[in-house]
Amino acid sequence: MARTDLTRDEGPGRAVAMAAALAGMGVLHFAQPRGFDGLIPRALPGSARAWTYGSGVAELAVAGLLAVPATRRAGGRAAQVLFLAVWPGNFYHAWRARNASPRTRAITLARLPLQIPMIRAAGRIARGR
Repeated sequence: MARTDLTRDEGPGRAVAMAAALAGMGVLHFAQPRGFDGLIPRALPGSARAWTYGSGVAELAVAGLLAVPATRRAGGRAAQVLFLAVWPGNFYHAWRARNASPRTRAITLARLPLQIPMIRAAGRIARGR
């Protein structure tokens, strides 16, 4: 029986690409934390920098799970949780940018729906697809 495009196993490509992206972003959280501090909602306890570093650690950990075939499915679920967990920060950033330049508003608003395909891709990895 032939597989359809919806169930085709694409191998490790999607997971490796997601791992690389998360690892890169995780490193950026430490290399340039100021850019991420503004994404942290003020309502969260503690300092924005602690949340920035914590989310950087989480991104690096999820990248590691995705990079190893034995933990890839768990990494897919962890990536879904991570993407859902940072979504409020993206909403907060978009809200704070409501009076910014049109370019900044467009970027912050575009990030919101773009997370949906990332969450779905992480789910496909978790299902072994």
